[in-house]
Amino acid sequence: MGYLANAPRLDALIEGLESADSIERLQSASVAFRDFYGVNHVVYHWVNSAGEQYGCGTYDDVWVDRYLEKGYLRVDPVIQGCYQKFHPIDWKRLDWSSKAARAFLQDAIAHGVGNQGFSIPIRGPNGQYALFTVSHICSDEEWEEFTTGHRRDLILIAHCFNQVALQLEPGRAPDQGQPLSPREVEAMTMLAIGLSRAQAADKLSISEHTLRVYVESARFKLGALNTTHAVARALSRGLIVV
Repeated sequence: MGYLANAPRLDALIEGLESADSIERLQSASVAFRDFYGVNHVVYHWVNSAGEQYGCGTYDDVWVDRYLEKGYLRVDPVIQGCYQKFHPIDWKRLDWSSKAARAFLQDAIAHGVGNQGFSIPIRGPNGQYALFTVSHICSDEEWEEFTTGHRRDLILIAHCFNQVALQLEPGRAPDQGQPLSPREVEAMTMLAIGLSRAQAADKLSISEHTLRVYVESARFKLGALNTTHAVARALSRGLIVV
């Protein structure tokens, strides 16, 4: 897996994703992130408040058709396990004990999905639910190294996909509040996991002044009294995950 790739290229990919103005460009972004990280697949899938679904990703069309034909949505442990969660989930920690789940996994692996996966559930306004997933074929040790090293960036990318998707939703009603930008999500996530401002700025390779700008902007959008209140609101609304 290409997880030693450089940060400037990742920043460029995120900026490209932020400017996407169509589902086709979201699809292109999923391919670009797959190639950047050197994984088998990157997939974004959402369901809006009316139950309408769409997504983008790098799964083979044969697998997508088979998934629908077999009705795997009813037995897929990833969908079932992530729906009530707010935090990223490694597929190994899901319940694969049923015969149906094991058969589904074998079929997925046979179609190139991968034996490892990492999914990030996201919740937006008015009942919107989305799932961002990366999957790959590798050992447990390699996958642990990859997900540990890139957890923060994958969360940022997931929220960026969702923010763009919300803007593209047909007939979307005006938001009740301004969404956090990916940079604001990143800054708030660092504070939510307990880092000081100095540590967060260092981790994100930005100045404390720049970090403060992101945090104050997020606080204003969330209508929070202070930073602690802003973090609590962002967590409770599913805008950030830790």
